[in-house]
Amino acid sequence: RGRRGVTPTPAGNALARHARVLLQQAERLQQDLAEYAKGVKGQVRLLCNTTAITEYLPELLADFLHSHPNLNIDLQELPSARITHALRQGAADLGIVSDAVDTDDLQTRPFRDDPLVLIMPREHSLAQATSVSFTDTLHHDYVGLNANSALAVYLEEQALHTGLRMQVRIRADGFDGVMRMVARGAGLAIVPLAAVERGSGGLSFKSLALQEPWGQRKLLLCARDFAALPGYAKALLHALTLP
Repeated sequence: RGRRGVTPTPAGNALARHARVLLQQAERLQQDLAEYAKGVKGQVRLLCNTTAITEYLPELLADFLHSHPNLNIDLQELPSARITHALRQGAADLGIVSDAVDTDDLQTRPFRDDPLVLIMPREHSLAQATSVSFTDTLHHDYVGLNANSALAVYLEEQALHTGLRMQVRIRADGFDGVMRMVARGAGLAIVPLAAVERGSGGLSFKSLALQEPWGQRKLLLCARDFAALPGYAKALLHALTLP
């Protein structure tokens, strides 16, 4: 303090600088939170099974992210039963599951028809049949997906229901690798029809529809409550909902 008034000390100047920075940060934080509240910014937690991730979502999600530059997607692959459990626990915003699982206390919308087919080498002993039961195939060698993939877990569960186990000779990380190995005679495989239609060009194998009802599956979008989703999750829901 002097005759001309109060002059801040060096410590006071430093405090003032930090205070201005804090006020600016608080203002930006308030703006960001307002954008999140309006659904302009955010991260959607989306859980899906194997087929949804590999066959249906890549282009859909890429287009969505391109048109929503301030939104991110936390995408994880899980078996359908674990997805519904996570949704009930509030651990995800949206899920895509097989209609074979219990969704009674969740809200659902159709996503895609997703039938599974049996594929086999053309010289396989089952190749002359016009229809084959899943149980009959369990006496033959299989080419499987990664043991932790949602579809691999699902197929193992179906095999256990018959009292048998799948005889998996080798596993591949994706449907393309599985189909290429089947075409070269490594064994049978069960894959989505969508994968065969997309990626079997130039590959020689036979495919048969599965007789079992669980093979004629449909994929569902699901959530605890669609209306209660935050704005950014509703935006993704709209992008994934069939017209």
